[in-house]
Amino acid sequence: MTIEKIKTGICIVGAGPSGSTLSLLLAKKGIDHLIVDAAEFPRDKICGDGIDLNVVRVLNQIDVNIALNEFTNTTNFTPSQGMRFILPYGKYVVLRRKEKDRLNGSALKPIFYLSKRKYFDNLLVEKLDPNFADVRLGTKIEKIEKTGERWILYGTNAKGKVEIETRLLIGADGDHSVVLRHVGERKIDRRNYAAAVRQYWKGINGLHDDNLIEIYFPRKQPLSYFWIFPLPGGEANVGYGMASSYVAKKNIDVRKVFEELIKTDPYLAERFKNAQPAETIKGWGLPMSGSQRKAHGNGWMLVGDAASLICPTSGEGIGSGMISAYIAAQFIERAVKQNCFEERMFKNYDREIHKRMTFEEKVFRIINYIPGWLFTMSVNSVLSNRILQKFISKKMDGWIDTAYKKTISVKMN
Repeated sequence: MTIEKIKTGICIVGAGPSGSTLSLLLAKKGIDHLIVDAAEFPRDKICGDGIDLNVVRVLNQIDVNIALNEFTNTTNFTPSQGMRFILPYGKYVVLRRKEKDRLNGSALKPIFYLSKRKYFDNLLVEKLDPNFADVRLGTKIEKIEKTGERWILYGTNAKGKVEIETRLLIGADGDHSVVLRHVGERKIDRRNYAAAVRQYWKGINGLHDDNLIEIYFPRKQPLSYFWIFPLPGGEANVGYGMASSYVAKKNIDVRKVFEELIKTDPYLAERFKNAQPAETIKGWGLPMSGSQRKAHGNGWMLVGDAASLICPTSGEGIGSGMISAYIAAQFIERAVKQNCFEERMFKNYDREIHKRMTFEEKVFRIINYIPGWLFTMSVNSVLSNRILQKFISKKMDGWIDTAYKKTISVKMN
């Protein structure tokens, strides 16, 4: 069997949002690179399917037309103007933008977009620039070795074996990163990890006309939340997540709790009475920011879930992963200009990818140590506070303004 041998200065392993974003940004800087992924696209990816303003902000650094035009002119994306919280005792709290929030008659920009990951991820992959990116989908990396200052990646695809030689190795291949296993230790830190399940449903009663994403905090299951995210075509992404420390402590079967909530919970059962599941339940783990996993070294970097960057309070990881790719691109550009990929070139990268989630990390640490009853009471009290509700509603315009008008600040030194 023949072996295809490829030499490249930079190799990105993983073409999900973080890897594709990094590729697109490197291409804009005129930097040649290789990007590989074990899957062919489009492909399913277990996720909540929420696209927040962090995603929009990064996309606007690539092409302002993606969010402004492509998201709004396709049936695969649904705009959402806010959130609806179902509190532990059944009360609804709605936080959303309204028609009065339009500025100068302009279109009302949404706070979220909702789309199945197979569509969103594929949209980014289709934009990869062949002038600078050598794209190898359906190529699974199975082994990585370090030889001097170069990495050798051994993989397979439909045509046979592939051998890649590179100076800079980028791990963008998720929580089960093959790159991470070779440059560091993939150890689950239950204090900064969560377990979650997802299932697509059709025909759920009572979805909001503005496609509000819904979050429910079950009273009998603290340190967890249930979500309903409306999707195009009458479907919804329904899921449930719980802090892994609590799962381990109480020996909880998250999948079983999810099924019981849908069938028996007084605030959910009626809404699912006439609904039908569109798939079997799928589970996955969420590596939260806070573990301080080292994300760079001599000739290597990690972005997205491989770097453990999911927001610990919301469970959102697409935006934080794409921001890490944006930051990585700045450090890589400097390294390329100086023709040096030593660890010192990426100093402060870890600081930059974590600094935006310092508050969320602190909150999650507190949540892990408080009693379950106190968590439930705190959630109910905080979200019921009308002053806080008004404050958040007013802040939405600022979030929109930041996403569409402000670049992302990166301090290299």
